[in-house]
Amino acid sequence: MLRGVARRGTNDLTSMKKDINFLPVEGVQVAIARQENELAQHDWRVFVINQNAVPIRNVFVTSKGYGLKDDEEQKTSTLRHFFTEINPGAHEIVETIMPDVFHLNNEYWVSYFIGDQIFDKKFIFVPDSIVEENLVTVPALGLEGILHA
Repeated sequence: MLRGVARRGTNDLTSMKKDINFLPVEGVQVAIARQENELAQHDWRVFVINQNAVPIRNVFVTSKGYGLKDDEEQKTSTLRHFFTEINPGAHEIVETIMPDVFHLNNEYWVSYFIGDQIFDKKFIFVPDSIVEENLVTVPALGLEGILHA
């Protein structure tokens, strides 16, 4: 170790995180919805929806899939997405998702600001929850999908 250089331990990070006031997430949803394409097949996309009366800013979404298939661990790449602002009542497409990963936990960790307050929440679509019998109309999108609030 170099002289005069302090190493940061996990206790420093823990104390810094506890100093941040995380309020409960309200009015932000994640949906996985389908839309028929020109080949009469379904394209599936992940959306972040802002149902708040104010814009959300600096929206950061981390996505990943993980779980088991045939008793073997599987995981997808971790992807990161950024949106400068999502206006009230608006939505953004986060990514396209393939039905091949519906058997995994599909996790979307959403962080954003309203004013100078940070909000943070993990939305997890559990294995096999993205199925025909769970589809509902997502009013904000006008599409059928699975809505996670």
